[in-house]
Amino acid sequence: MNSPIESLMYDVSQLFLAPVLLAIAVLFLYAFYALGGFALQSWQRRAGRERGFELYAARRADPALSIAELEALAVQRLEFARIATRVAPMLGLVATMIPMGPALKALADGQLADVSRNLMVAFSAVILALIAAAITYWVVNVRRRWYAHDLAMIEKDTAPAAGAHTHLDPVLASPAEAVQ
Repeated sequence: MNSPIESLMYDVSQLFLAPVLLAIAVLFLYAFYALGGFALQSWQRRAGRERGFELYAARRADPALSIAELEALAVQRLEFARIATRVAPMLGLVATMIPMGPALKALADGQLADVSRNLMVAFSAVILALIAAAITYWVVNVRRRWYAHDLAMIEKDTAPAAGAHTHLDPVLASPAEAVQ
């Protein structure tokens, strides 16, 4: 026999299914938005367009930005995608577990259609969450490498030299010249 606290916990957990499924849907859509932005930035970087080199563009707009401020900007630009990478699998697990209670209850009652429906929701949610996490993970890691490379080139150029600017000057040279 279920105690009142067990029934309450079950009822409260069922309230979270719709918000969790909605959050997974939003993260899934965001993953493809991030992938599109990544593809555009990749094309811009290959074409040598300044917009593909966000840190150089920020440095050009404000030459007083320090390396630490540029690093903070890079972290800020990666932040939501990094959170999505970590949160999506957690939400997928939650969305898998919530329908399992009703599925097991329906199985005990011999209602196989309800079991099937609940399992379909559980597995679909976790699949979408894992796809979203995989896409955002890939985007974050490649962009992190790009930002690290750009920061290294900017830092190399701002290091005290023999009194002359190099062709990598982020304020004077274009980003396309910086990667050559």
